[in-house]
Amino acid sequence: MERQFDLVVVGGGPAGLSAAIYGSRAGLSVAVLENYAPGGKLVKTAHIENYPGIISAEGTELAMNLLNHATSMGAEYIADDVTKIEDKKVFCTSGNVYEGKALIFATGTLERKLNIPGEEKNIGRGVSFCAICDGAFFKNKTIVVVGGGNSALEEGIYLTQFASKVIVLVRNELRADQNYRDEAYKNEKIEIRKKIIPLEVLDDGRMVIGLRVKNVLTDEESIIETSAIFPYVGADPVSGYAENLGILDEKGYIITDENMKTKMEGVFAAGDVRKKTIRQVVTAASDGAIAAQSAFHYIKSLDK
Repeated sequence: MERQFDLVVVGGGPAGLSAAIYGSRAGLSVAVLENYAPGGKLVKTAHIENYPGIISAEGTELAMNLLNHATSMGAEYIADDVTKIEDKKVFCTSGNVYEGKALIFATGTLERKLNIPGEEKNIGRGVSFCAICDGAFFKNKTIVVVGGGNSALEEGIYLTQFASKVIVLVRNELRADQNYRDEAYKNEKIEIRKKIIPLEVLDDGRMVIGLRVKNVLTDEESIIETSAIFPYVGADPVSGYAENLGILDEKGYIITDENMKTKMEGVFAAGDVRKKTIRQVVTAASDGAIAAQSAFHYIKSLDK
């Protein structure tokens, strides 16, 4: 089935839903395509505390508010997975094709794996990339978090409500904001181990039972007994659908100008998938608003 809209937004996170709100308010017919869940990574985030005007909110709460706002303005939310783009047509795994006068790519990033033995086969059996989704399965257990950025400490702090102990492994030094570091060091359930890298996920054939690690200073190896491992070691752009369009940089991020325009006419990008220096909910929402306005002006220019 092929459907036509003024604006097709690929990605339903903060950038995509903000674009849908602004596009719909401008009078455009808007479709939002999302293959995961409304809000994207917001639904994997325990608390949002740096969005202007919101002192603290659950990620799922903000996600649903964005979705309800977009659909209340007339945007259509569609669960589908994009496979390729040709001209202004978006092809999906369902077999459906969505054509827009303009497109906005807002597909964000995907959590990076550790790429060590035992990781892949134990995803869902103790290896998880979503503390909110899976933390409650490990009540009174030891949990390992790998990473030293904001996400690692934020999710590590969140996991202490379930775990008996949370061990945070950091390759070098903590990169997280000072407030997260302060909170982590004050939490009696959190132990931060620096200069440690993971080598292998261990299991008993059913579930994770440990993690083999190495001290990068001494090369000494040891085993941490744990029931769960949560890697937070960065992310990569979700942009495979656009790899033949000539709009990506060497790392796969979409290149735009300050108006969110790519070098393809009528194609825009917003949020974490875009080449930029700061990736936060507030900057994603801002990108989405700008992209929608740019798309609106582009669509109107077609009528002249």
